[in-house]
Amino acid sequence: MKAERENLVERLFNQGYIRTKNVKKAMLKIPREKFMPPENSSYAYLDRPFPIGNGQTISAPHMVAIIAEKLELQEGMNILEIGTGWGYNAAVVGEIVGKKGHVYTIERITALAEKARDNLKKTGYSDVVTVIEGDGTTGYPDKAPFDRIYGTASAPKIPEPLKEQLKIGGKLIIPMGSDYFQELVSVQRIADDDYQTINLGGVVFVPMIGRHGWPED
Repeated sequence: MKAERENLVERLFNQGYIRTKNVKKAMLKIPREKFMPPENSSYAYLDRPFPIGNGQTISAPHMVAIIAEKLELQEGMNILEIGTGWGYNAAVVGEIVGKKGHVYTIERITALAEKARDNLKKTGYSDVVTVIEGDGTTGYPDKAPFDRIYGTASAPKIPEPLKEQLKIGGKLIIPMGSDYFQELVSVQRIADDDYQTINLGGVVFVPMIGRHGWPED
């Protein structure tokens, strides 16, 4: 499926979703089909989300590219991801930050966390990405502060623990809004109590469930 991957990445580059060499290189390298259920893996290089079980989805490649670009990732960064799914997004980010950096990713659903660990091990990213099972809306204070934090699910508002665990100068990107439609928001921490927020446009994500997110049904 390498040719299909290359075609998709080139298309995303031409469309302006991919802008930098490090994001392009990572998306060329990571086999998206390895992070999808077998029944959908043949569709891995269609630019659309797909179900991965437990009511969750793997994000469309263009959205993975948008978040990676807006995060302005660099080698060696300490990253927190909220919402692991099957681990694809974390693998892309892990490839960019490299072995000098690390991605801590939190997944609340046991089956998904276990599958993500397995996928990351099989694709060679378990030394760069650590999967934690728990409530991502409370962050991961054990490894804070983080250079970058991002969410792959939508919150009704920005969880305060995530803002608190961001380094000064660090950036947080998260979908925020209603159950059905959200805005992708970028937050940069300028000083201890000073945050600059920018709206990056409309998106649709599954809800972020947790103490500082949406309540579980």
